[in-house]
Order: sequence, then structure tokens, then C-alpha cells
Amino acid sequence: MPAKAKVAIAAAVVVCLLLLFVLPSKPMKQDKATWLWDAAIIRSEAEDILEFSRKEGITAIFLQIQAEVPQEDYRRFIRSARGSGIVVHALDGQPDWAYGDNREKGDKLLSWIEEYNISAKPEERFQGVQFDVEPYVLERWEREQEQVVREWGGNMEAWTREAGRQGLSMSAAVPFWLDSIPAPEGSGHFSRWIQERTDAIAVMSYRDDGKKMYELAREELEEADKLGTSVWIGMELADTDEGAHLTFHGKSEKEVEEEARRAAVLGTEHPSFAGLAVHHYQAWHRKATAMNGK
Repeated sequence: MPAKAKVAIAAAVVVCLLLLFVLPSKPMKQDKATWLWDAAIIRSEAEDILEFSRKEGITAIFLQIQAEVPQEDYRRFIRSARGSGIVVHALDGQPDWAYGDNREKGDKLLSWIEEYNISAKPEERFQGVQFDVEPYVLERWEREQEQVVREWGGNMEAWTREAGRQGLSMSAAVPFWLDSIPAPEGSGHFSRWIQERTDAIAVMSYRDDGKKMYELAREELEEADKLGTSVWIGMELADTDEGAHLTFHGKSEKEVEEEARRAAVLGTEHPSFAGLAVHHYQAWHRKATAMNGK
């Protein structure tokens, strides 16, 4: 090979290597969501909640609906949240909501949301609803799993239709292992079945390691890439007696930030990745406050 050709090839290789370092990498998806279970605090702590949300990059709040919380409190909070670029979705659910006999409980939630949204101004309305239904913590799951899945699926279909009629974004919180459970009538696995009927899911992929969090949610992310839906990767910060490996409760601020970033970097490779969903607001706020106080 002529000397000039060798020089040209070497120069081309150098240029390619330089481009790898010079060209900007794909931006990391940094949006976060959080679950806020104690809705009563939105009256006295609204400013703190929203200030914390802005600081932490929270763009969505799943806010539990509680009958004792006045609608005016919800209106005021959602209006302020929307002003900060944060969407608020109604949240509720109990393990036994999966049972066919309890479908009306989800129906009542959706009826409440419709009545509330009709009476509220556009900037005060819930933009979506999330169901957190976990029947696998009940004894009946061990005895009649297939039947429970059928009833759970029937309820989800009814609730999804109603949410769609109202123009609400519909999501569900699901355990990472739901992709190992057969769907109703044996049509694939239940996780995909739910993804086919909702706009988004929050995968409770709770581990104290960002890569493991991603790996536990990867199948759902890949399914959502094909379906055109969204997936939140769940992250646990609350104390739990189920094992220290499931939560960042005892981890340092540096560890939490590093592992959250690792999960987000991996998740960003998927068009369906919505961001990290942190469980839950009060645990997150307590941890941040304790860290800043050191």
C-alpha cells in the first residue's frame, strides 16, 4: 500500500475517534414522577411539595384521592402544579379492587374524577388516573391466581374504557414480575396485556442498584417501544421489611444519585422511557431533608 494511502487511512481513523468524543451524546431522559399517598398534606405543604418537585425534576405527581380532602384543596394544588409544569394524575387502589365483586370501587373513583373535572377549571383538572391494585398480597392469589387474573383483567378493561371516554390518560402500577403471569385466556403475559390497554405503566422494579432496576423493567420497556406506550422505572426510597436490597432508604445521597442516573441512562435508550417514578414523596422528602441537614 502506498505511503500516502496509509497516511490517509490513519488520519481517517483519528478523525473518527475524535468524533466519538466531540459529538454530543443522546440527552438523558431526566423526568421524574412520584406517588403522593397522603393527600391531606396538599393543604398545608403545597408550596414545599412543589418547590421540592421543581428542584428534583418531578414532572408528574400521582396523587391519591381521599374523600376527606376538600375538592378546593385539589383545585388549588393542581392549579399551582400546572403553573410549575407538573401534571397531576388521580391515584387510588386496593388489593381487593382486582376482584370482580369490587369493580364498583374503581367505577366510583372514575365517577368522582369526572364530576370533579366537570366542575373544575381546565387548569385545575386531573389529566390522568393511575390504578395501584396489588391482589398478590392477598391469600386468594395463592389459591385462585388464574381466576383472580381474569377478574382483575375484566375490571381493568372496564376502567380503561371509562378513562378513555373521559379523555384521561390511564396508567397502572405493576410489579416487574407480572410478565411471568399468563394473561386472561392465555393471550401472552399479563404485563403486556395491561400495556396494550393503558397509556403507561409504572414498573415497581425496586432494587438498590440502578442497572438492576433497569433490567427488571427492560421487557416492559421493549414491549412499550413496539406498542407506542410509556414506562416509568420505579425506585423505592421508603423503609421496608422486605429486604434492604429493595430500597435506597439506607443509602447515601451520592449512591442514590449515581444509581438513579445509571437507571435513567439505560432507560433513555428506549423511546418508551418516561423517567423514574420514586416511591414515595414523603420518604423522598424526608431523606433529602436528612441529607441536607448533615
